[in-house]
Amino acid sequence: MAVSYNKLWKMLIDRKIKKMQLKDMTGISMGTLAKLGKDEIVSLEILTKVCHALECDIGDVVEVLPEQQDEQVAPYQYQIKRKQ
Repeated sequence: MAVSYNKLWKMLIDRKIKKMQLKDMTGISMGTLAKLGKDEIVSLEILTKVCHALECDIGDVVEVLPEQQDEQVAPYQYQIKRKQ
């Protein structure tokens, strides 16, 4: 499952909030902030802290992206072709 936090970063820009300010507002760690920056999965508890601090809904900060089936199937197809 892939996620994107682009909505969160846009909201921070619109509200003139820096990432370090978000960290201080929520009490999240630098590691968690880095995960958000790399669009990695974080816990629902973290997302809830962000939403409470920014007074918004979870859909305002995270977007679940559809998985790319082509990327998952391609290596397997390549292996089959190679063995033939």
